[in-house]
Amino acid sequence: MKITDIREARASIASPIANAYIDFSKMDVSVVAIHTDVIRDGEPVVGYGFNSNGRYAQQGLLRDRFIPRLRDATAEMIVDETGENLDPFRIWEILMQNEKPGGHGERSVAVGVLDMAVWDIVAKIEARPLAQVLAERFGDGSTDARVAVYAAGGYYYPDDDLERLREEMRGYLTLGYTATKMKIGGVPLADDLRRIDAALEVIEKPECLAVDANGRFDEATTLAYARGMEHYGLRWFEEAGDPLDYEIQKALGKAYSGATATGENLFSHQDVRNLMRYAGMRADRDILQMDPVLSYGLVEYLRMLDELRAAGFSTRNCIPHGGHQFALNIAAGLKLGGNESYPRVFAPFGGFADSTPIEDGQVRIPDVPGIGFEDKAALMDTLRAHLD
Repeated sequence: MKITDIREARASIASPIANAYIDFSKMDVSVVAIHTDVIRDGEPVVGYGFNSNGRYAQQGLLRDRFIPRLRDATAEMIVDETGENLDPFRIWEILMQNEKPGGHGERSVAVGVLDMAVWDIVAKIEARPLAQVLAERFGDGSTDARVAVYAAGGYYYPDDDLERLREEMRGYLTLGYTATKMKIGGVPLADDLRRIDAALEVIEKPECLAVDANGRFDEATTLAYARGMEHYGLRWFEEAGDPLDYEIQKALGKAYSGATATGENLFSHQDVRNLMRYAGMRADRDILQMDPVLSYGLVEYLRMLDELRAAGFSTRNCIPHGGHQFALNIAAGLKLGGNESYPRVFAPFGGFADSTPIEDGQVRIPDVPGIGFEDKAALMDTLRAHLD
């Protein structure tokens, strides 16, 4: 087999919302399509990829470095031992040729976009959902039939008010979610506590509401929020300080009895190793949110899981950031603790297959070869509009 074409483009996911650090009024993503000469159901197999929200499109890196390396590789260099399918690990090594260690900030996103498309191809050629492929290659052979998902939202809007937040939370419950997440850190603590109170009027169960500061706080503010929120018993307190400031995370773990969550802005297994060494993470309650797309793809994510296991953590501690079908397949196939979802924002890249509604806070993996993008009509329309 061989790759016959690689196409990339930029797609907008702009939205009039903000978290504690950034607004999303100019947010975009990279989208790619990798074409092959393998025929399934009368059509060439094509793999699709895109990056998760929160990091911008990587067109320069893709065009100038990573796509040319893949195009220049011979067919023998990119296939597995059978010669009939791609080898994602060999391709990863090709993409990372002549790249120095460290500096994981943006190139990890570009590599992750291509990695997603490669795994889509691998599972399509095997004519199985990616979740099943992963379970058999790297898990115990079986997938989770359903994956717990939570609705991420509660952003700050220009005309933000408490009733709007309540309405948003009601909408998530109506869609079938039982757990949600909201932003904090964009207003003073007293105002954020009022927002939490408003959300809990709807959610009712504090253990079903998580909060996310998006790395906004210094240590003093982190501890002030910990004291202010301790009595709620929230699901978790996410990314209080800078993701690489392990001292803040460690101080939070000592002061706050509830669960904490972090990891979505760690992009290598070395970063995860340092998190385990220095941040005081607690295997009995804390959540790891590394994003398989933003962190060099699934190939590197598997290395991250190895680091967690070595530190005494379970894959069930992992609930990836991203809110899309790629992470969902990984969650089901590797038996993670759940998956994020974006029901109201970042469409059409967030969310899951059209045939699998959210039911009692869980979602099924559709019986579709590959990642399952073809069972999400709005997403396929967007991908084809940009890449055909």
